[in-house]
Amino acid sequence: MDDAALTAQCDIDLYRASGPGGQKRNKTSSAVRFRHRASGMIAVAVESRSQHENRARALKRLRRTMALQCRFDVDVAQYAPGEVVTSCITRDQKLHVGRKDQRMNVVIAELLDLIFAVDGKVSAAAEKLGVSTSNLVSLIKSEPKMLAQVNELRRQLGVKPLR
Repeated sequence: MDDAALTAQCDIDLYRASGPGGQKRNKTSSAVRFRHRASGMIAVAVESRSQHENRARALKRLRRTMALQCRFDVDVAQYAPGEVVTSCITRDQKLHVGRKDQRMNVVIAELLDLIFAVDGKVSAAAEKLGVSTSNLVSLIKSEPKMLAQVNELRRQLGVKPLR
């Protein structure tokens, strides 16, 4: 969903952040907190003196949190990669998306949904995506919180964690 639709689902708090920054920081409400009403997830940004920059950062963080924590059921037998994930697979069958790429949150969400559906078996997920297992593991390792989610699932299932 676009930024306006996601923002409409949130309560937004503006407040004065403490810390270095001098007079301007102490007089303006530049810190932003997004609280998603449906899920209760919270994202905060306080590092900039600009409320607009902090709003954009907090929204980006909320999207990442939602991608990491909201799971949807996947029918493994009928699974086909979504449009965004397909656009990230190169001609030589490598899944490539940078950490700062706007598509990363969608890719994280879809990959985690698939990995949860195949009971943490990264090789099975890679096969469904049409990429190599090492390529998928490299992508998972590039995002520490995603790696933590996968390893937590694998720990619960009694499978060795990814290193």
